Amino acid sequence: MTMPLLKKCKLSYSFNKLDYVLVFIFSVFIGWVYYRSSIGINYHWHWSAAFDLIFTARANGNLPYFFQGIISTIRLSLWGLMLAIVVGTMIGVARHSKVALFRRPAIIYIQLIRNIPPLVFIFIFYFFVSNQIIPQLGLTTLLREHQGETNPIAACLFGPANLWENLFSGVLCIGLLSAAYIAEVIRAGLAGVDKGQWEASHALGLSNWSKYRYVIGPQVLTQIIPPLAGQVISLVKDSSIVSLISIQELTFVGTEMANSSGLIFEIWLLVGFVYLTLCLALSLLFSHFEGKNRKYLTK
Repeated sequence: MTMPLLKKCKLSYSFNKLDYVLVFIFSVFIGWVYYRSSIGINYHWHWSAAFDLIFTARANGNLPYFFQGIISTIRLSLWGLMLAIVVGTMIGVARHSKVALFRRPAIIYIQLIRNIPPLVFIFIFYFFVSNQIIPQLGLTTLLREHQGETNPIAACLFGPANLWENLFSGVLCIGLLSAAYIAEVIRAGLAGVDKGQWEASHALGLSNWSKYRYVIGPQVLTQIIPPLAGQVISLVKDSSIVSLISIQELTFVGTEMANSSGLIFEIWLLVGFVYLTLCLALSLLFSHFEGKNRKYLTK
């Protein structure tokens, strides 16, 4: 993307007429669904009971179970995202490399992960790989046999000690799954940089670090932020899959609360609202980063 074109690109956060029309249509649709659910299927909403349930503290004085699920989802998503970005960047660079020794294994990994359904990958990884990885890494004592109290920092970063093994398995699952998609985003970003930019940075005698830091990196970042934002949002939503391997994140908690209370619609609508809020916040955050990066390139 050239500098004149970048100067013409401006982010706009204001609603236009089409946005207002879409919001109105969506509001009417939600109102119609609510009305039909009340008179058509004779369902009586119990929002007060649902809110009482999600705000009720645990018997031991801990946070309400619903909010523990939200925190677990955020924790799982953050650690999974960090792993996915690190692994995905390395694989994406290897995929873009001209050295076959690096490129071919990266292609195999990407094609293997992207052509297996996420649910199948989760089960295969958890039952056949994760159980072997933990002993091989010497983490059995730490994750499965941890004794004593954990300090507040460790509890905040990793949650309760008795769930560390679940967290570790979940992070590996969604991190390695998302890494394959992020690798393709990185590869496309590197391929999108004009050949002249590589030649110019090489002609200036820049070191590899300076070349990527000041010339290639900012241009790649500008191109990959939109698809990367979509992949990060998908990672947050995909974290719900690990509820099937008994990781107590938001979807797992919502399932238990809905089944035990009978407030099926209310609980699941609240769960959906939380996911919507998290994803919208991420969308706005990446829009902010995109604006900042564009301003940096136009200086």
